[in-house]
Amino acid sequence: MTDTATHLNRKSRLVTEGVERTPNRAMLRAVGFGDGDFDKPIVAVANGYSTITPCNAGLNDLAERAVESLRGARTMPQIFGTITVSDGISMGTEGMKYSLVSREVIADSIETVCGAAEVDGLVAIGGCDKNMPGAMMAIARLNIPSIFVYGGTIKPGRLDGRNLTVVSAFEAVGEFSAGRIDRTELLEVEKHACPGVGACGGMFTANTMSSAIEALGMSLPYSSTMSAEDEEKKESAAESARVLANALSRQLLPGDIMTRKAFENAIAVVMATGGSTNAVLHLLAIARAARVPLTLEDFEAIRKRVPVLCDLKPSGKYVTTELHDAGGIPQVMKILLAHGVLHGDPVTITGKTVAQTLEAIPSEPRKGQDVIHSWEKPVAPEGHLVILRGNLAAEGAVAKISKAEKITGPARVFDSEENCLAAILSKKIRPGDVIVVRYEGPKGGPGMREMLAPTSALIGAGLGNSVGLITDGRFSGGTHGLVVGHVAPEAGSLNSYKI
Repeated sequence: MTDTATHLNRKSRLVTEGVERTPNRAMLRAVGFGDGDFDKPIVAVANGYSTITPCNAGLNDLAERAVESLRGARTMPQIFGTITVSDGISMGTEGMKYSLVSREVIADSIETVCGAAEVDGLVAIGGCDKNMPGAMMAIARLNIPSIFVYGGTIKPGRLDGRNLTVVSAFEAVGEFSAGRIDRTELLEVEKHACPGVGACGGMFTANTMSSAIEALGMSLPYSSTMSAEDEEKKESAAESARVLANALSRQLLPGDIMTRKAFENAIAVVMATGGSTNAVLHLLAIARAARVPLTLEDFEAIRKRVPVLCDLKPSGKYVTTELHDAGGIPQVMKILLAHGVLHGDPVTITGKTVAQTLEAIPSEPRKGQDVIHSWEKPVAPEGHLVILRGNLAAEGAVAKISKAEKITGPARVFDSEENCLAAILSKKIRPGDVIVVRYEGPKGGPGMREMLAPTSALIGAGLGNSVGLITDGRFSGGTHGLVVGHVAPEAGSLNSYKI
């Protein structure tokens, strides 16, 4: 973590430190600094914009609004890009081996630019699974006034009166292979699943992490569930920049916000919204960067006291835009706060505490909607992300469950995701089988790929409730069914033979 003192108005010292700073000022004049600008704080705008993925294709508009707002707040915004990859496009291919690794590259790149330029503050803008936790890891390490701006969720696709997400396309492959739909319907699902820009539309990994970051206090209220294409998302980016400028003037640091209690709040919101298994490894990584103690056991302890309140895809009915319309994350947090499972005293990036932020929000969900359930009638009485240990997972594993389930059957062992998927699509997997996919962990993969293709194929083939799947790899936030992942120790770290 960088020494904060080295950042305090570092660029403003260019005015007073004498002739030795002339070369620095000369370089800055070339990018637009004038005589009156050297006493203004420099704010980096880390932009994850890319047309390689719809999740990040709209980020440039947000970056421009943030820059405009920062200028109006008498700071000097300086924009730079950072890489991003598409989990959805690389899913089921060798390209997915780069996905989790990209999180570290993103974190390192943001920290590198901000550290080398010794900027005074940071607005990080991201829209997909890895640039969000990557940005948060960099924010924690740098510990300069920072805010995260989420690119927004995609609107649902529509076909035959039902909402579609990208997971609908993966499940349609299984449906087609099982003879449940024809090729024409498969193509229609493909054409309608993703209607525009934005991150995958259910409570998958991107929307899970945006919700967790809002609960951490590092982004604005309601910003985690806005649609990427709506004007309120651009307005939120502009307001985020103004809030950051205010935090900069008060030297409100990420270390003041991302406390142990704030991480417990984030975990509680992940459980209440039915979020992705990836939240476990991402929140652990962010906490480590922030030097906050957090373990697998903390997820299990919080799970036992927090019910699932939101009926969201992949296992539920609704998409994230519908959660937004029902009151968003602030409504979920207020219910949790009212029932004593959320901390109200952590400070947020706005300078208000969690309790102050939620003060005007009712303690009960709005009538006439079924997305957010009441505490008395939850979707499930306990959280859905279960930490397991046993002879196959002495160091832990993460299961995603919607209800208490048990399956006993023959193990069908595969040494790669591709071999597993081929067996499913060729109808070699039967009800009662337990699939084991090994050598897909961080080392064995390498890269810890997500298993969305096989798990979705099982759902599409009608085997989601009768076939289990265990892996040392990961799952997409779009995965549901009888699944256990993140098994540790992974196969690749053991002295075993591939068969």
